[in-house]
Amino acid sequence: MFLIQPVIWILAVFIYGLFTKNAKRKKRSFLAALIMLLFFSNSFILDEVMRSWEVDAVAWEKVDGVYDYGIVLGGMISYDKEYDRINFLRSSDRLMQTIELYNRGKIKKIFLSGGSGDLLDPDFKESLHIKKYLVRMGIPEEDILEESTSRNTHENAICSAEILLKNNNNPRCLLITSAFHMRRALGCFENEGLIVDPFVTDRYAGPRKFEFSHLILPDIEAMGVWTLLIHEITGYVVYDISGYL
Repeated sequence: MFLIQPVIWILAVFIYGLFTKNAKRKKRSFLAALIMLLFFSNSFILDEVMRSWEVDAVAWEKVDGVYDYGIVLGGMISYDKEYDRINFLRSSDRLMQTIELYNRGKIKKIFLSGGSGDLLDPDFKESLHIKKYLVRMGIPEEDILEESTSRNTHENAICSAEILLKNNNNPRCLLITSAFHMRRALGCFENEGLIVDPFVTDRYAGPRKFEFSHLILPDIEAMGVWTLLIHEITGYVVYDISGYL
């Protein structure tokens, strides 16, 4: 994971410049590190690249009819063992939008997909914690299904299809996940025989902004989002090669 972080690339080029004895290479290395720093910290460039990658959102009024299931993918929470409670991450927008879809009558049932993707805590079953949370929020338990064994997007699709295709030969499903993650998720679910329509959440690329701070000033947070995007694109390519899409 750390090898695909732009900050590591910049640091590597800078360190090379520090230690090389060739004056021309030293100058070029420092210049390259500066250019990379400016590029990967530029919010406007990031937005444009993210906009080309993210799947388009769908307005509420364009959600066609009522779906049997809203499949919401995990990766939304962490667990605080000290206080026995869940902490919501940015991607928890997936869950908030799912609740909205349910309350608007756009989905009949909520299907939670996600076990533990953490090698250090394999007993953490995300979907079970989220199910308990939804029940506490007033959603009937009979309207919530879950699978808690999957560890990644590929397994999300396999485990979800195994349950949903068994209960219903042709369920109408809405796939709910972050906009940057939807391409890989769609490919995986369709590869497992589930017909799903996308409903993206947690968009990074909103309307274009031509503000000075957005166009020019470096933003350290942009580098973190670049890491997320590069990781996702890498995952998509690996999945494609592996035949998961």
